[in-house]
Amino acid sequence: MSTISKRPTVRMPSVQADKAITAAAKSDPDAQPLTPTQLKAMVQLKSLRGRPKSENKKQLVSVRYSPEVLAYFKSTGDGWQSLMDSVLRQYVASHS
Repeated sequence: MSTISKRPTVRMPSVQADKAITAAAKSDPDAQPLTPTQLKAMVQLKSLRGRPKSENKKQLVSVRYSPEVLAYFKSTGDGWQSLMDSVLRQYVASHS
């Protein structure tokens, strides 16, 4: 049976202690506050996560191909799906 641990209570510093902490932080040359320009240049972490957004968005579909077609394209190695896409694009361009 697990025991529930109590979280320690957070004690906020007094006004005097907070001023002393702030003064010590400001006097540290390695921990200077950010300038307004630096703050404006900051980017939210959410916008940096994941793969960059592509300009030509592709659509996810489920398609069934014959085994021979898949075997051929897979035998070309890495990037076989992009190769298949380019072959289909060439076909569309020549038949439009």
